[in-house]
Amino acid sequence: MLLHIIARGRIGRSPEAELVDRYLKRVAWPTRITELPDTGGKMPAVEPQTRIVMLDETGDTPGSIAFADKLGKWRDDGVREVRFLIGAADGFSDAERTSADWLVSFGRLTWPHMLARAMLAEQLWRASSILANHPYHREG
Repeated sequence: MLLHIIARGRIGRSPEAELVDRYLKRVAWPTRITELPDTGGKMPAVEPQTRIVMLDETGDTPGSIAFADKLGKWRDDGVREVRFLIGAADGFSDAERTSADWLVSFGRLTWPHMLARAMLAEQLWRASSILANHPYHREG
């Protein structure tokens, strides 16, 4: 199952980019990052068996195990790609939100988009380690 981060804005060479790279290199599943300009740009075509996850302040705030369980269920159900969308500074419209399979929030605090990308990469590593029974994640 491909884990595909599609983010508005360019991360460039930065400490956040280093974190993203560090965590995504550890993920056993294939990963991809697509960067789009803050406005416009063409979203890659959505293939069948794709799930859309939007990082959005109105979304669910799952724990790491619940996040991993959702990815594991999708994997087991034959989902080919999970797209994680990180919007521009103004977030997503109501119409865009309704098109998502899952809205996820990193809490009520506001996070810079580049840091949110690094946090997502870490959670993808954590989820894959939980599903592989790797000792990285400690609950409680």
